[in-house]
Amino acid sequence: MAKRPAPPHQLSNEERQEILDTCNEPRFASLPPSQIVPILADENVYLASESTFYRILRAQSQLRHRGRAKERQKRPLPTTHIANRPNQVWSWDITYLPSTIKGQHFYLYLIMDIYSRKIVSFEVYEQESGELAAALLQRAILTEKCFKPLVLHSDNGSPMKSFTFKAKLLELGIFPSYSRPRVSNDNPYSESMFRTLKYCPTWPSEFKNLENAREWVSRFAYCYNEKHRHSMIKFVTPGQRHRGEDIDILDARKRLYQRAKKEKPLRWRSHTRDWNPSGPVPLNPCTKDEQAQTAA
Repeated sequence: MAKRPAPPHQLSNEERQEILDTCNEPRFASLPPSQIVPILADENVYLASESTFYRILRAQSQLRHRGRAKERQKRPLPTTHIANRPNQVWSWDITYLPSTIKGQHFYLYLIMDIYSRKIVSFEVYEQESGELAAALLQRAILTEKCFKPLVLHSDNGSPMKSFTFKAKLLELGIFPSYSRPRVSNDNPYSESMFRTLKYCPTWPSEFKNLENAREWVSRFAYCYNEKHRHSMIKFVTPGQRHRGEDIDILDARKRLYQRAKKEKPLRWRSHTRDWNPSGPVPLNPCTKDEQAQTAA
């Protein structure tokens, strides 16, 4: 094997050792090269570039977390779940409802089906509790007659991770799915639902009491499920999609548009509006970049 000559700009062993000695000085013990190099520059000292510092420390297995703060942890990507029908993947969360007393809140527990966007169950309580969440979930299962395998997605709040709630999931045969800590994008359907709720034109600035909060949420849930035409499911209501009525409704719209185009074709430049039913709904789908990172 041919022996290649050393590049003329390569650091000597003495220079590499000087960089290591400098990084290991007590004053630099908790600083990364991105901090060390500018400090040396202010002292009119240049040893090497910042990238060279990193490369040398890496070669010596010294490129580790150097500060007192907790080292950043790599979290695995959440599992991707795809809903092809109602009652296959549910999402749930808890949000605050303001009261007339400053510092006091009511808590809205809300479970929704991500396929149809229907609110399948909800309740307002005065506290957060795994026991209350478990009871709400059991009522939702009985109301929906959902006895098939079900995925329930949530964030990492204490009620979601409580022993009582996890025991209820096991008892009901429900597979739990959790967001990454402090990553709200991993629970997008519940977050979007709460935004719709709190930006509703009839949203009060505060609720007088628990009964007032429950009555308002009950009216909202009915209007959302049966009156609100959701943009992500071709403007049918969540209740219609949940019951499978959206297929006939969208087919009627499609035939109407085709008939209108046939009667006055000059008003149409291309195809009619797409009224085909929305397809499967993914929860936390991986992008190509995330798939590449996972493979690496």
